[in-house]
Formats: sequence, C-alpha cells, structure tokens
Amino acid sequence: MMTGKKLVISALVLALVQIGFLSWIIAGRAAILRNGKEVLLKIEPVDPRDLLRGDYIILGYAISRIPVKMIANIPAGKFSSDDTSIVVRLKKGADGYWTPTTAWFGKAPTTAAADEADIAGHVAEGWDLRSEGMTIAPDYGIERFYLPEGEGMAIQSDMRVRPFGIRLALASDGTAQIKALVDGDKTLFEEPLY
Repeated sequence: MMTGKKLVISALVLALVQIGFLSWIIAGRAAILRNGKEVLLKIEPVDPRDLLRGDYIILGYAISRIPVKMIANIPAGKFSSDDTSIVVRLKKGADGYWTPTTAWFGKAPTTAAADEADIAGHVAEGWDLRSEGMTIAPDYGIERFYLPEGEGMAIQSDMRVRPFGIRLALASDGTAQIKALVDGDKTLFEEPLY
C-alpha cells in the first residue's frame, strides 16, 4: 500500500507530465503561427453555428477539392485511395490568393520553390482515382474557424456577396494553422499565439 507521501509525489509527477504535454502542444501551434510561411486562401462558407461551441464558419477552399488528374504519383492500376497523407503544392496567384498546382500521396518528391508552399492533409480511403473528372477532398485541419458570439451570421451573409480569405501559417512539414480571417485587406479576427 502506498503511503500518503508517495501518493502526493505520484500525483505531482503526473500533474507535471500533463502540464508539460499541454505546453508542448501549445508551443508547437504558436511556433507555426509565429514562424510558418504565410499564405492566403480564398474561402467559401458553409454553416455558421455550433450549438455547443458558438458561432463558427465551415470553410471550403480551392484546395478542398483536388482533381485526381493533379495527383502526380498515383500507381498504375490503382482504382481508389487508401487512408493516407497528401501534400498539395500551392502557388501565389496575381490576386494574392494561393491555389493548388500539383499534389502527391505521401510526401512531395522535391522541396517547394521560394514562390511556392506545400500544405499537408489527409485523404480517407475509397475515393475514386480512375473516373474522368473525379476529385478528392483532403482534410487539412483548417476547415473550421470559430468567431465571437453573434458574429457568425453577419459574416456568413457578407461572404456571399464579396470574397473573404483565410491567412494561414505553414510549417516546413506542411502543417497548417489558421492565423486570421480577412475581408479584402482588412483583418477581421486574428488568432492569438497562446
């Protein structure tokens, strides 16, 4: 049987491990926001409300639907996707928004050029890879943006009449974090580092 002193020490060690783990997660996110390559994606809203968490917008991007013909390394005879990672190479357009140029399952074979950026995502199993004109829908972890209470419906309405964007920070491995919601040149909401 554990004595009272040993029990207290064990509880303190466990608490320190948990605090350390949470701090590591927060610091990793902050490092991407602070040091990541910044890209701007044009967005299309879908739904403005979550009953438990408040106002949010579900975001769709040009990278939300990747044409199968854009994926450079589909093995011959492969008819459907596996549960796998995907890297999508982005290039900045004349309008300031970044759009996809090519993609690879797994890892990119080359490093992105200075005027390009890679974003990492995940593809579920079962997407059709052989039919003409097919697309796949990767998940990048940037598909929701939470807003202050009462802001979702107004922004949702505005998004239907003019373009809005999401400014991202991309880590060197392609991990994305949302930095800000923008309306033209105006930053509406910016994510804090911590």
